[in-house]
Amino acid sequence: MPLVSVIMPSYNYEEYISEAIESVLNQTFDDFELIIIDDASEDNSKKIIQLFDKKSNKIRSFFHKKNKGIAETINECIEKAQGKYISYFSSDDIWVKEKLEKQLKILEKDEDLLVWSEGLIIDAKSNFTGELFTQMHSALNRKKSGDIFEELLKNDYVCRQSLIYKRENFKNVRFDKNLKYSSVNKFLVDAAKEYKFYFISEPLVMYRIHGKNAIFKDKIEWKKDDIRIRNYFLQEYGDGISNEVKNRIFLNISKSYSYVG
Repeated sequence: MPLVSVIMPSYNYEEYISEAIESVLNQTFDDFELIIIDDASEDNSKKIIQLFDKKSNKIRSFFHKKNKGIAETINECIEKAQGKYISYFSSDDIWVKEKLEKQLKILEKDEDLLVWSEGLIIDAKSNFTGELFTQMHSALNRKKSGDIFEELLKNDYVCRQSLIYKRENFKNVRFDKNLKYSSVNKFLVDAAKEYKFYFISEPLVMYRIHGKNAIFKDKIEWKKDDIRIRNYFLQEYGDGISNEVKNRIFLNISKSYSYVG
């Protein structure tokens, strides 16, 4: 069994997926499997994935005949994972080659942590824009390690492409298929209720902004998801959180309603 299962949902990123896969295969730590599920891409993603699969015995690839959405695709990746740890990755981003090695050194000390890192923002041609991931999310001075549950209830600033966690701790948890884009956000908040996070300030991920990101293509649905997820937070955790956090949630719901119209 591999120590780490890297899960990569794929959909219509033929321009970037080769670079993404190579950045995983080139890791300095090599006891991993790479699970790729293509969600019925309409471009050449499938052919690219198949070529890599033929070259590397670390890759396990699967292909949907019909599009099922990001949450269901991630859930299938998790169900196929065999590693002690799961590391989530997007097919349009890039990992620094020491990413897994440096995170696993932290997990050796406490395997129940959810470990994440800073990220560099890059453009469509992989050029650094000069901005950091937490900077883009106005979170340079936010708490990033330890108990960050109430911080994440306010807004999500975790670079999920850098995340690694123990599979056993979430063996019965699946991503919410009723959320088109925010299922990972819900997972992070629910996880933060039970477990501590550990932040590595060194950028171990390159997060790509290219204009085709879902948040730019479908902002109305993003805002609808935002309303759904924040109502869930109030229903699930409202009795046990501070009035400050509640007020922030209500404010964000109001802003999303204003955008949706």
